[in-house]
Amino acid sequence: MPILVYAESDQGIFKKSTQELISFARAIADQMNTEVIAAVTQDPSNANLGQYGAHKVLNLEQPSLGEFNAELVADALTQAARATGSSTVIVSSSANSRYMAPLLAVSLEAGYVPNVVALPQSYTPLTVAHNVFTNKATAFTSLQSSISILGLSKNAYGVHQYDTNAAITKQEVTLTSSSVEVTSLDKASNKVMIADAEVVVSAGRGLKGPENWGMIEELAEVMGAATACSKPVSDLGWRPHSEHVGQTGKPVASNLYIAIGISGAIQHLAGINSSKVKVVINTDPEAPFFKAADYGIVGDAFEVVPDLIQKLKEFKAQNA
Repeated sequence: MPILVYAESDQGIFKKSTQELISFARAIADQMNTEVIAAVTQDPSNANLGQYGAHKVLNLEQPSLGEFNAELVADALTQAARATGSSTVIVSSSANSRYMAPLLAVSLEAGYVPNVVALPQSYTPLTVAHNVFTNKATAFTSLQSSISILGLSKNAYGVHQYDTNAAITKQEVTLTSSSVEVTSLDKASNKVMIADAEVVVSAGRGLKGPENWGMIEELAEVMGAATACSKPVSDLGWRPHSEHVGQTGKPVASNLYIAIGISGAIQHLAGINSSKVKVVINTDPEAPFFKAADYGIVGDAFEVVPDLIQKLKEFKAQNA
């Protein structure tokens, strides 16, 4: 039975998280002696998904799937899973997939495990490790259902290259009406998104006001990073709520997370705990963030950050 991957895209661009999903699915498929089918809802002709491990690409493209709607995507994937006889469906840990996956699980009568962090421990039954308690612990869950849905945590497996040519086929799906209507969609442009970022530069009330955010944006630009903020900052209106990260905001699982002027409330730490390397810059040596950080600088952000920007620019110039 094949493995079906929901290959998310944004305006036809398949991002690293999708590439990682397909590579993860391929590793499982090789163990199960089966194939990987990447299900897409936007034109995949400009993306070679085979190089990440897909054997086939199933195009479910329809006008109603142009903008993400969890109910319609779950409906389309249900039909795709049944048509292909897939026993395993793999989705990402994006906000969209976290919304859609439970709906898909109900439709397929499947077991769903989010926050998966490694390849299965066993295949009979399918047993996986996944983060629980806001990433403070790891649980091992065995799925007894005939169909399993796995939600892979970002940066848990990595992207791998394969010498595979994936044939593209199109499947017609009949979508029911949805109780959800997308009336408008605002997207930031020319900016690294938090969900896709390898590096996130985040700041808090230690910046003292929105007028001081220029150095945070400059540091993020030099590092090719996304900008983020703590909840109090977005509540004060200094930064848009779309940049609020933490347990009550957007979760972060970047390779590098830099916290500037953020004390480290438990809700904030819970939301960024999956980041691999955490760096904190704060004037208070007793700030809770220092206990969670891999590296820390006790110092004034208004002195440390400009120096850091300058050194990074010099380093980039020397290695250009």
